[in-house]
Amino acid sequence: MSSTKADRKAAGDAASWLFNVVTSVGIILVNKALMATYGYSFATTLTGLHFATTTLLTVVLRWLGYIQPSHLPLPDLLKFVLFANCSIVGMNVSLMWNSVGFYQIAKLSMIPVSCFLEVVLDSVRYSRDTKLSILVVLLGVAVCTVTDVSVNAKGFVAAVIAVWSTALQQYYVHYLQRRYSLGSFNLLGHTAPAQAASLLVVGPFLDYWLTNNRVDAYAYTFISTLFIVVSCSIAVGTNLSQFICIGRFTAVSFQVLGHMKTILVLILGFIFFGKEGLNLHVVVGMIIAVAGMIWYGNASSKPGGKERRSLSMNGNKSQKHDGLPESTEVDDKV
Repeated sequence: MSSTKADRKAAGDAASWLFNVVTSVGIILVNKALMATYGYSFATTLTGLHFATTTLLTVVLRWLGYIQPSHLPLPDLLKFVLFANCSIVGMNVSLMWNSVGFYQIAKLSMIPVSCFLEVVLDSVRYSRDTKLSILVVLLGVAVCTVTDVSVNAKGFVAAVIAVWSTALQQYYVHYLQRRYSLGSFNLLGHTAPAQAASLLVVGPFLDYWLTNNRVDAYAYTFISTLFIVVSCSIAVGTNLSQFICIGRFTAVSFQVLGHMKTILVLILGFIFFGKEGLNLHVVVGMIIAVAGMIWYGNASSKPGGKERRSLSMNGNKSQKHDGLPESTEVDDKV
C-alpha cells in the first residue's frame, strides 16, 4: 500500500471513528435527558422512529442519485433484521431485568463473543499482544462501570440473547458489506426500512409490557417532542457511522474502541448531570481502559496482530483484511 493511499486510509479511519463517537455519545446524552427528565420510557418505539428517520434519508439520497442500485438477497436481509431486532429488544429487556453491574458485564462479554465468531467463521488468528490488550480494555472498563452485580434467571436469559444477537448483527454488517460490495448507505437502504417497520409494529406492545405505560397515552409537549426529533436526527448519523466503522475495522475492533464512548459518557454525564462522581476508582479504570485501547490499536495493526484467512459463512474466496472493496470505500466518505 503506497504512502499516500495509507495516509488517506488513516485519515478516513480517524474521521469515521470520530463521526461514530460524536453521534453515539450525543444520542446517549439526548436519550438520557429525554427519558430521565421528560419520562419518555418507550425505548423500542423510539428506536423504530430512529430507523424510520434513517429510511427517509436513504430514500432522499437514492432519489438524488447518491445511492446507486444494489442487491441484498431476502434471506440475508431477514437474518440481519432478526439479529438486529433481537439485539435491540434484548438490550432493553436486559437493562430492565438486571442490575446495572450485570448489564455492564454482559456488554463487556460482547468482545470475547465477537472474537469467537471471527475465529470460528473467518479463521482469524490473534497475536498474544492483541489478546492481552483486549483483556486490559475489559479490565479497565469493568473497573469504571461494574458496581452492584445481581442476576436472576430471566435476566440472565435476556442478557445471553442480547450479547449473542448484538455480536452476530455487528459481524453480519461486516460480512454483508464485503460479500456484496455494499457501501454503508446501500446497506442502510436495504435494512433500515425493514427494521423501522418491524420495530414500530412490535415496539409499542413491548414497551407497554416492560413499562406498563402506553406510548400513545404519553403527554407529549413541545420540548419532549423536540428531544425526540433531535434523537432521531442524531440516530441517522449513529446508524450510518456504525456501518462505516464495522466495515472498516471489523466488529471486534468496533467493540474494543467503542468502550472509549463509555468513558466519554461517564465524563460528560458527570459534567452535564452531576449525579455520578468521578472518584479515584473510576479514574483509574479509565486510564487502564485507554491504555488498553492504545495497545490494541498498535498490536492489531502490526503484521500478524490479526490475520484473516477466509471470508466465511458461504465459503467465499479469501480476501485481504486491510480494507473494503473500492465500491464500499467510495460510499464511506464522511
